[in-house]
Amino acid sequence: MNFDKIFENNKGWIAQKLENNPAYFDDLSAGQAPEVLYIGCSDSRVTAEEMMGAKPGEVFVHRNIANMIPNSDLNVQSVINYAVQHLKVNHIVVCGHYECGGIRSAMAQSDLGILNPWLRNIRDVYRLHKDELNGIEDANERYKKFTEINVYEQCINAMKTAEVQKAYAERGLKVHGWIFDIHNGNIVDLKIDIDERMKDIQSIYKLV
Repeated sequence: MNFDKIFENNKGWIAQKLENNPAYFDDLSAGQAPEVLYIGCSDSRVTAEEMMGAKPGEVFVHRNIANMIPNSDLNVQSVINYAVQHLKVNHIVVCGHYECGGIRSAMAQSDLGILNPWLRNIRDVYRLHKDELNGIEDANERYKKFTEINVYEQCINAMKTAEVQKAYAERGLKVHGWIFDIHNGNIVDLKIDIDERMKDIQSIYKLV
């Protein structure tokens, strides 16, 4: 991308939108009512709306390194609170992707400075599943499985929050775990059963 052409590109984008719909920006500024909260990775190759075929206003998006939901991160916790309690989304999607640099960095035993505290959250996931992961001899397959397990654990972290538990009980909010396969563009649904997972965790984490 030519950085110097960004404003020129913006003008072209505006003209194209107005040509298709003269009221496009009037509609856009009227407010949002997304059905989905998408929590994904900051990786520049993975764009939520584009891969989902979603339009502006349909998906509320939060992205960070390796699509994490740490309980100590007020950023992602505030996003969940706002999306669930105020925007009333009915679906939360946690989407990881193969070839994730955050996952790969967490698997490498090296000091990465300011990244260390964030990567520790990912390494904690590995520790919980180390027997399964260490049993996978092929390093690339282990890497892929770790990516999937991390999505699963972040879905569990979402379910631990009071907002999600309340919305699940009151309106049947769903939590989904996806993997974007960067090799072919497919979205892989990990088919996380929120009813079963809620039963599993609420003996310890039930808040409402």
